Amino acid sequence: MCSWRVMEVALVNFENTDDIEIGMGDSGDPEYSGYMSEKTALTTSIPDQSHGNNHLPNQQPQSSQTTQSRRGRPSSASLMSNWKLLLNSEVTQNETIFSRLAKECGEDFLDKGGLDDGDQKVIINIAGLRFETQLKTLDQFPETLLGDPQKRMEYFDPMRNEYFFDRNRPSFDGILYYYQSGGKIRRPANVPIDVFADEIIFYELGNEAMDQFREDEGFIKDVEVALPTNEIYRQFWLLFEYPESSNAARAVALVSVFVIIISIVIFCLETLPEFREDLEFIPRVVQLLNQTQEESTSAPFPSPTPKTISKALSDPFFVIETACIVWFFFELCVRFLVCPSRQEFFRNIMNIIDIISIIPYFVTLITELLTDPDTSAGQNMSLAILRIIRLVRVFRIFKLSRHSKGLQILGQTLKASMRELGLLIFFLFIGVILFSSAAYFAEVDEPQTQFTSIPEGFWWAVVTMTTVGYGDMCPITLGGKMVGTLCAIAGVLTIALPVPVIVSNFNYFYHRETENEDKPSLPSELEASLKSSVTAKQGSTTSLNKPNGTWMNDKSKNGKP
Repeated sequence: MCSWRVMEVALVNFENTDDIEIGMGDSGDPEYSGYMSEKTALTTSIPDQSHGNNHLPNQQPQSSQTTQSRRGRPSSASLMSNWKLLLNSEVTQNETIFSRLAKECGEDFLDKGGLDDGDQKVIINIAGLRFETQLKTLDQFPETLLGDPQKRMEYFDPMRNEYFFDRNRPSFDGILYYYQSGGKIRRPANVPIDVFADEIIFYELGNEAMDQFREDEGFIKDVEVALPTNEIYRQFWLLFEYPESSNAARAVALVSVFVIIISIVIFCLETLPEFREDLEFIPRVVQLLNQTQEESTSAPFPSPTPKTISKALSDPFFVIETACIVWFFFELCVRFLVCPSRQEFFRNIMNIIDIISIIPYFVTLITELLTDPDTSAGQNMSLAILRIIRLVRVFRIFKLSRHSKGLQILGQTLKASMRELGLLIFFLFIGVILFSSAAYFAEVDEPQTQFTSIPEGFWWAVVTMTTVGYGDMCPITLGGKMVGTLCAIAGVLTIALPVPVIVSNFNYFYHRETENEDKPSLPSELEASLKSSVTAKQGSTTSLNKPNGTWMNDKSKNGKP
């Protein structure tokens, strides 16, 4: 005999669940246990057992089974049906989970005041490479392409909700860092200089970012040249002040250099013994003029000696010197009349040298004209002043620095090394005092010594410390020789300490001047665009862009789909 247990399972139509009313049972409800026991009794039956006969149990009405199934504990299928009814019910719509969640989020949103506009995320697509940043990061620079909403909207893709730019992808790392760092521009190592400069122009980061980029890359910052507003004055200013501006300016520079060299040669040749008798040719001319003036006061009709005056005026040195002074004076007057600023003109050291180079000629004439020739004291004073002033003529050699890059580099080196030069002089001063005193006391008991006083030993200490060693003064005693040895060693060490710094400064200025031509320069179009936007507001004007290798005057739309 086999026993059979039949369990009936309620069938649920999931496609037509709206017509079925299912109640959710609660395990805590007292009726829930009754429902479960009742369900168990109705759905489980044990058939009669007889040997060799198997028969199905008496079938219960289907309706009763369905009804009892609805009253029982919900199965997984019934739970899904209840969930659908809960979502589709209009009565309990405000009580659904989604409505509660939305309500809670709304309350939390109101408590926090909502998201600021700056916290919104912005997606920037650079030729397929997507970058994500915050809106407030871009808003730091509202005058740039990415910071201006109207400018960047031209590149917005509404289908993908992003900004698309068909630009160089590696360069955008440095562009985005500019916004993230608050204005620091850094070129990625794998991006060429001209490409990154082109990107700076395209994204309209402005002249300040470009200047910072060029300074970091070692480019010499272009100094804004002040030019006269008058067109004629501007042409003359460029002609005499900037030899590289035109071929005519180069010709004027060559003439100026030639006159400077002639003036220096005359200054040296007139001191030769065979020409020394004519050294004072200007005083003789002035003396003749004074004599002529005295004769004119004693007689109504002057009767000078034309041959004597003409002989003095025809002196070769006087003629050449006068011709050089005329050119220097003409050049100085032209530059002064057409200069854009009188104050800046007198602040320029080169203009001061030009003035000093022509002063001796006129001061000598004025001094001799105002000096009484009968007074020997006046003549002596006039001669002393004349010699001092004539010595100033040697400064004309510095006029060559206007046309020589090497002299300009030397001047910049000395200016940058003033501290080191001061230390060198200070060390030498200490050494001179120390070793001249030691040499004096070491030689004081020697009757034939040349170190009769400490000031007498200054010259010896300077010559020894600089390793010149003329030999005109030398110690005799053993102690003096030991002092001389220490003086020479100390001098070598003293000079060797600051000299490398001075040499390093010279190398810096020299390489910056010479190697700047070998460095990759910015494209001329970039330079033109920078110069054109100098007077405009930073980043507010339309920059020249270079999309796809061609230059345009309007912003490129190449990245906009």
